[in-house]
Amino acid sequence: MKVLVAVKRVIDANIKVRVRQDGSGVETANVKMAMNPFCEIAVEQAVRLAEAGTADEVVLVSAGPQQAQETLRTGLAMGADRAIHIVTDQPLEPLAVAKLLRAVVEREQPGLVLLGKQAIDDDCNQTGQMLAALLGWAQGTFASKIAIEGETASVTREVDGGLETVALKMPAVVTVDLRLNEPRYASLPNIMKAKKKAIDPLTADELGVDIAPRLQVLRVEEPPGREAGIKVETAAELVDKLVNEAGVI
Repeated sequence: MKVLVAVKRVIDANIKVRVRQDGSGVETANVKMAMNPFCEIAVEQAVRLAEAGTADEVVLVSAGPQQAQETLRTGLAMGADRAIHIVTDQPLEPLAVAKLLRAVVEREQPGLVLLGKQAIDDDCNQTGQMLAALLGWAQGTFASKIAIEGETASVTREVDGGLETVALKMPAVVTVDLRLNEPRYASLPNIMKAKKKAIDPLTADELGVDIAPRLQVLRVEEPPGREAGIKVETAAELVDKLVNEAGVI
């Protein structure tokens, strides 16, 4: 079975995000970038499936500028076999990414597609669901456990009331959550090996996909700062403020 893993290059999770002065978007110039943390979990799960003998090949795919190859190299150093880079400098919306992934899936014919449940930059949480709909495949979202048995994938997913386990007929699309696994650190020998692994470049035109934006960003603003808290002397004063000032009771 071939596993296709979609990964995204985002601002490093440890960096404070800054809004551009003109309000047109988030500042990315001279900012440290990294693989989306949820995508790291998806890569780790695919590599574990390969190590267990369930998967024969792990293929990464990412859409973005030339620098996205650094993100792909990270995934290759974790243990993926090869990568596909859809080269574009244009901002991509979830639907456009889903269409690009569908075209790649049609070329690669994987048995399983893994994605992070969301990217930490836009938090859309849409691409996996859209991809499954476009392909007409079964889908499992927010996966905290994945087990493959023959042509069936058993996915334990996190829901509001606890955990739910669904059986998916493969091929399937699965989006992964934080508690699925702990991604490994790439060793130096694997980092060196990753430099020799293949990254195949493609373009949206070659895939026959229109990635023109459908949405217009009017303005991006930072949330207002939190006001300092105050201390109250009595419970009665606390209740009074909750009723008359905060309006929460």
